[in-house]
Amino acid sequence: MVTDDVLTESMAGPAIRAWEMAAALAVRHEVVLATTSPVCERSSGTFAVEACGPDRFAALERWCSVVVVQGYVLHHVPLLKTTDKVMVVDLYDPIFLEALELNRSQPEPGRSDHLAECLRVFGEQMTRGDFFMCASEKQRDMWVGFLAAAGRVNTAVYESDPTLRRLIDVVPFGLPDQAPRRSGQPAMRAAVPGIGPGDEVVLWGGGVYEWLDPRTAIMAVDRVRSSHPAVRLFFLGVRHPNPVAEESRALTAARELSARLGLTGTHVFFNEGWVPYERRADFLLEADVGISLHHDHVETAYSFRTRILDSIWAGLPTVATAGDTFAEVIAGEGLGAVVHPADPDAVAAAIAGLLEDPAGRDACRRRAATVAPRYTWASALGPLLDFCDAPGPAPDRASLRPWPAAGPLPQPAPAPDRAGGPAPGPGRVDRWASRAARLTGAYRRGGVKAVATGAGRALRRRI
Repeated sequence: MVTDDVLTESMAGPAIRAWEMAAALAVRHEVVLATTSPVCERSSGTFAVEACGPDRFAALERWCSVVVVQGYVLHHVPLLKTTDKVMVVDLYDPIFLEALELNRSQPEPGRSDHLAECLRVFGEQMTRGDFFMCASEKQRDMWVGFLAAAGRVNTAVYESDPTLRRLIDVVPFGLPDQAPRRSGQPAMRAAVPGIGPGDEVVLWGGGVYEWLDPRTAIMAVDRVRSSHPAVRLFFLGVRHPNPVAEESRALTAARELSARLGLTGTHVFFNEGWVPYERRADFLLEADVGISLHHDHVETAYSFRTRILDSIWAGLPTVATAGDTFAEVIAGEGLGAVVHPADPDAVAAAIAGLLEDPAGRDACRRRAATVAPRYTWASALGPLLDFCDAPGPAPDRASLRPWPAAGPLPQPAPAPDRAGGPAPGPGRVDRWASRAARLTGAYRRGGVKAVATGAGRALRRRI
């Protein structure tokens, strides 16, 4: 099992997932969890854990029967591109969609080059993996398209399994089998200056990345504090456990907004560290409401917000933005409130509504207790465990061809001079036609009100 994330007491999503997969596989198999990062501070009583260089990876490749990779592992460990061992590829995190936001401020050609490299890494995985995992059925639809474009949806694979589940299946992020328990140590109340025993805590349960929307959460709390002066917004993780990770632009903007509104240290709090994996229950169980907000873009549609799972595990009523997988779960199961993107008034109303309704929060907790068992690691990892019990090369392994090297991408044309530039080209005409079509569709669905709502969201995004 190879990850490119750091393995410490405080771990981010990819490392947590690799750790839990290794633990589950170790019940039936001999497992080594290796990281390409030099930061490796954890150990396990059931499987080996180590940071590896090229020589050690070469030895492990010779030793193993199956190699499981995620992220940029094939880029960091090139020898795995040519291994003849059975390879499982974990696609739960569509990094190339995150890259569109992550590098948005980077000038060309650097931004396009980074995206091309991202897609090249995924292309190499597509033409090498024997079995693929993703986090949801919607993700699976996208990855089947990738695999088809890479030539992997072919007659040999289809005849082996017409459902293609033997090629790619859903292996979501998971939860512990046991309910969360307090360690006995205070987490926020009486531990963080400014958060008292009687305060109402809204918990942002993970990191702050470019594709998320912490500013709307802060603006909402600014509105709520007039009716709920004891409201406190706590960002659980600010400094990523990987020491080379830089602070995101989204976090910098959130800090600036909170300071400008006079909320930092009174109503908004940034945990400057990263909560250890085994201690997150203390924070979840002290909170009153969870919150997870994101922007309206393509990353949202294919995301799997792993930290919302923690809220479900702890029975924490959650305010979430519409558009992702868990928004449907929250709305469908009655686990909180779902709001439109970039709407601080709606977020404020949702937070206030939950804080003012203790019976409603209790009902959310009871319903969450029935939903959480669907997402336990034991259940989530079933397809991976089954495959590794009887591993084998893909039926089309003999006919696979290496992914072609990505050529240079065409660079965007310079923007025309607004004062007297050329007339709009076909691309700009198409954009106006697309906008007109969206307005027409909105009018047909909901009349003038729907058009006004959509225009308001577009204006807020532009601002």
